[in-house]
Amino acid sequence: MSWKDLLPKPGETTVLPWLEGRSLRSGERVWDIEGRLPREPGWYEWNIGGKKASLSKPAGVNEEVLRDLVRGYLIGDRLVVDGANVNPEPAKIAEQSEAVVLIEPGLDRFARILAGRISQDGELLFVRQDFPLGPEEAVLAAYRRRAPSIQDIPDVTPALDAAFRMESWQRAEAERRRAELDRQRREEAERQAQEERRAQLAQAHGTGVGRRQMAAVDFAEAARAALAAGGARYLDHRPSHTRGEMVVVFQIDRRQFECVCDMQLRIIDSGICLVGHGTGIRYDDRLTMESLPGVIRQAIREGRLVVFRHVGGQPDDDYEDD
Repeated sequence: MSWKDLLPKPGETTVLPWLEGRSLRSGERVWDIEGRLPREPGWYEWNIGGKKASLSKPAGVNEEVLRDLVRGYLIGDRLVVDGANVNPEPAKIAEQSEAVVLIEPGLDRFARILAGRISQDGELLFVRQDFPLGPEEAVLAAYRRRAPSIQDIPDVTPALDAAFRMESWQRAEAERRRAELDRQRREEAERQAQEERRAQLAQAHGTGVGRRQMAAVDFAEAARAALAAGGARYLDHRPSHTRGEMVVVFQIDRRQFECVCDMQLRIIDSGICLVGHGTGIRYDDRLTMESLPGVIRQAIREGRLVVFRHVGGQPDDDYEDD
């Protein structure tokens, strides 16, 4: 036999897998594909002529062209080969397995398969489902009842044990991701509902009722709107020592003031002297966040402002407390 006998004869066909691109390979031989390509990866019959190949029709697996045949267990689309000394950690199992292409659909978990390559450096191709060794059904049952391990099942190979560990880990991870996505979706729905509520209240914060409804959702925005209605500027707020009360810092002209109010923007402690002369009655609780700035301005005009709650770090001004 000479080298000429190895050349393809006119009209010769061969069955080879196609994954992508415009070339075919079998061992060291390579053909360029002419004409149309298959619609999807798979095994096809090809017309061969010289260094060219053209598509003929779909075909089944051609085991005769495969080399480096191996057996093992599938984990998704990855193969743990029989006899492998596999690390039990899921991340290491992934590293010690190899992707398989053209897998037959409909295989059950812990399917034992035969796979091979079309060339020495080619991808691992699914050939067919192989005969089980015996414990596969028991391992599948253990997986379905969520058993923590399969140590009590006899004749389990390291490859099958690795497949069980990996499948169990992937299921737990998928459930964890679903729970996390559900949590994120709930939080996002709550956030959107709160934003919608806030937007509705913001449209109504030009009224006293709207501002008080807003205070339950966004106290800072409600206080800002209430003070602006009285001609003052909101600066900051913090919770008071008493539950349900807020300490609010605001500015009138160049001067800073502090008061205490409830969540309905009613004044509890105005921060200034509002005791009636001769009566000794405090008038703080008769004010709101909207009306307090006007009272302070009147006290300034009349030269009767006495400040009880001083705000640190404020700029110098032209006023003096009595």
